[in-house]
Amino acid sequence: MFSKQRAAVACLIALPLSFLTGSPAVAGTADCGPGSMPDVKAADFPSHPEIDNKWLPMEPGTRSEFSGTVTDLSSGTPETHEHRVVSIVTGLTKKIDGVRTVVLWDRDYSDGVLAESELAFFAQTRHGDVWLLGEYPEEFDAGKFTGAPNTFISGLDDAHGGIAMQAHPREGTAAYTQASAPSIGFLDCAQVVEHKGSTVKIDEFNPLDGAAAGHQQKYYRSGVGSYKVTASGGDSQEVLNLDKTVKLDAGDLARVNDRAKAQDRHGYVVSPDVYGQTPKAVER
Repeated sequence: MFSKQRAAVACLIALPLSFLTGSPAVAGTADCGPGSMPDVKAADFPSHPEIDNKWLPMEPGTRSEFSGTVTDLSSGTPETHEHRVVSIVTGLTKKIDGVRTVVLWDRDYSDGVLAESELAFFAQTRHGDVWLLGEYPEEFDAGKFTGAPNTFISGLDDAHGGIAMQAHPREGTAAYTQASAPSIGFLDCAQVVEHKGSTVKIDEFNPLDGAAAGHQQKYYRSGVGSYKVTASGGDSQEVLNLDKTVKLDAGDLARVNDRAKAQDRHGYVVSPDVYGQTPKAVER
């Protein structure tokens, strides 16, 4: 899933977020963490995955392009890089933790060069919550593949899926966990901070980053999904805006499926102990 500030998010640390980020603490963070997460129950999900949550719809063949910047403040001298993300809902499904998921294929470009190619796995419960159940992000340096160290799959190596988007997001409710993967130090927390008519603003935060931690604000529009990302605090600050969304024709979708399946196969070589334990992605 794009723009994550990947190094993990934990709400189990007993430090107020004001100490970590210099911003006001987010109410309800104590409710965010593996101990508060409901179990992944395959019976809660339909056997054929469909994601029609109005805040995060995922119709196969939908291609969305985002552009913006990432500003790195870690060296004390700000460095800003152009950032582009191409996100495509493939026509593939993959079973994760007993749940048949929709496969999303994201590619991240920094200054025009591929930095990450990720397969992410989503499913919607019968009640309308969209869950994230795993990610396989291949990383690149100067366009060359370097590995996939941040792979996590719900149900393997103590990783646990979580809620990417609630069926009925409400302002002021407690924070919730989007995913947990202790082996890679990853624990994402989120909270709905604004709901105005057809738009929702969600704050995502990562206190395990310590002094480098920041917050991301993701904006969603009904019937569209994510359309803007902003940042506050932290050493790496990302800003993105949705440029366009198109529907691929059958030929283009078939080519996307082939490329996503090729990455899926590569995952068995790169991550045999985690990704290699999952069934192969298949076409609907």
